[in-house]
Parts: sequence; C-alpha cells; structure tokens
Amino acid sequence: MRSQPITPRLSRAVLIGAILLGGTAHAAIMRQDFTVTSDPGVELAVREVSDDKLQPGRLPVVLVHGARVSGVASFDLPVEGGSLAADLVRAGHHVFIIDVRGYGGSSRGGQDGSQDGQPLVRSDEVVRDIAAVVDAIQARTGRSQVAILGWATGGHWAGMYSSQNPDEVSHLVIYNSLYGAHSGHKALGPGSDMADPNKPDEFDVERLGAYRLNTAASLLPSWDRSIPGEDKAAWRDPRVAEAYQAAALASDPTSASRNPPSFRAPSGAMADSFDLASGRKLWDAGPITAHVLVIRSENDFWSRPEDVTKLAQDLRRAASVRTVTIPRATHYVHLDRPDRGRSRLIAEVTRTLAQPANVKPFD
Repeated sequence: MRSQPITPRLSRAVLIGAILLGGTAHAAIMRQDFTVTSDPGVELAVREVSDDKLQPGRLPVVLVHGARVSGVASFDLPVEGGSLAADLVRAGHHVFIIDVRGYGGSSRGGQDGSQDGQPLVRSDEVVRDIAAVVDAIQARTGRSQVAILGWATGGHWAGMYSSQNPDEVSHLVIYNSLYGAHSGHKALGPGSDMADPNKPDEFDVERLGAYRLNTAASLLPSWDRSIPGEDKAAWRDPRVAEAYQAAALASDPTSASRNPPSFRAPSGAMADSFDLASGRKLWDAGPITAHVLVIRSENDFWSRPEDVTKLAQDLRRAASVRTVTIPRATHYVHLDRPDRGRSRLIAEVTRTLAQPANVKPFD
C-alpha cells in the first residue's frame, strides 16, 4: 500500500440532519471533504460521508461517478431522495465519493484553454486515481479492503481497477455500465454521432476534442426519453432533477463565466466508451475476487443486456456474482423515485455489501 498525503479541505465536519427513508427518525449525517494526491501535480477531491454513531470496522464504500457529472452531484444531492451516499450510511456503511481528475474539485489539467486536442482523462489515468484514493481510505479507516460502486463509466473504471488490484476490493457493484461485449450501439459506437464521419470505426476527435461543455438543460433529455409515460414528475422528483442540475454546474468554478452557464467534462470517458460500444474490451473481469453485483436498468440507454451477460461469464474467480435487471428503470435509477426502481437498487446494493468479505492481512 502506497502512502498518500491527505489534505482536509474543511476544518471540521459538516453536520446535516437528514430524514431516514420511510420514517420520521433523524440521523446526523456528517460530511468532510479532503484531497488526495494521485500522479504528480494531480489532486483529487474526496467527500467522506458518515454519521454521528460511526463504529470502527464499518465497510468503506467508494462511489465512482460517470462520464459527465462529478461525484457529489451524482451521489450526494442536498434533497430527500438525492443522496445514495446518505442512504448507504444509514445502512451501516462508511462512504467516500471521489472526483477523478478532470471533474469537480479535482485537478483539471488541459481544461483552461482550447477544447481542441486529444480526449483528456483516459481509463488508465482514472485507475491510478482510484488506487490513490483507496490507499488513502485504507490509511484513514484501518481497513485493508474497500467496496467500490460505479455508475455507468464509473462502473467500467471500478471494474478495471478491481481487475488490476483484486486484493484491495471486497465488494464490487457495477451498474448501467458497458463492458465491450460486442459491437453495436445506437448512441455510442460506429455509425453514431460519436463516430468520425470519415472513419466510422473511430471516435470523432476533431469534433469532440479534449473536453466538452455541458449546460444544465443538457442533463435532462436522455433521462426524459427513458422515463415511461408523459408525466416525468411521477417518475422523478422535480426537486431532485433541479438539485442535480444545480450541483453539476456548481461542480465547475468556471461554469458561470459562460453564457449559458456550462460545466466542463473530459472527453476521454466518451472515447473509451466508444471503444467499448465497438466491442473492444478494455479490461478483463477474470482476476476479480470480490463479491460482485451487476445491475442494469431495463430502460438504460448506455449499457446493453449483453454487457451484463458477458461480464458475469468472465467473473470466474469472484467470491459471488449476482446479476439484476430492474424493470422499467432508467439510467438514473439512483435519482428516481423510490417506487420507480430506486428502492430496489438500494436493497440490492446493501444485500451485496452484507456478504462477508475474505479479508486479507493489512500491510
């Protein structure tokens, strides 16, 4: 285990009273932000979420965001039904949310100038970022292993890290993620808007560049299209959607400098996803030894059923493997209403995290 410097970003924890799901009891949720050094010159923002009754030995859970929106905006919104992190704390876990390089409060090398250039932040760099954060969490908690949950591209990153560092990961949750099972994807692979018109088997670097700008309005169309029915509010609390948009903009300190306001996101995740959607596997799940849960929302526009099937087949050394499809659920299931798949997701995740780990000696 490497020793990683940890720099607190708050002088004290932030205490927030939060209502427990389905009841009137209150729990004091604590949040503390700190930074971890990854590669030289790369600082990573991490949020720790726990409660005021934190017991030694709680399983640390790392949440890894996807290709566009950073960690806190994805997993810890300040509205009821908007914080998967808080829900996992209430279930008895010690949660850490990471911003990989190029996102949120982490270092944003290459994003201060022109958008032209090769896509920034590729999967191998993110794996190094996750490794640095896991090392810091091990030192901070005294636990030799962590659980990792990744959403969409975050699931790809989490799986890739776990395949290279199987001894560090006791539990792995991958949901709505590509695995490179085969070629063919309407939105991401060859023939899609992501493809170079002159070289349809290649990612369009000229158009998509080093990083992209995203407005608040751009976050909703894909979500809206995957919600069954016309009444989107029946499926998704408008307060959660508004908080998601606001937090995404707030994650980038430069967002207000543009009209309309927009946040930056590296294009590397999209380039790697293009490869995965083209049937080019970027990692092999074979070495993973954790308890693994692979979840897919039935109405997901990102992953494919074949990704789940192939991933499960490749998990030959895993302590256990479960695959779950949540009926009619969307790509954003952890932000939808409880009866629209969110409660099922949380139940499946906590069931997997309850599996006893094969603990390795702490270095």
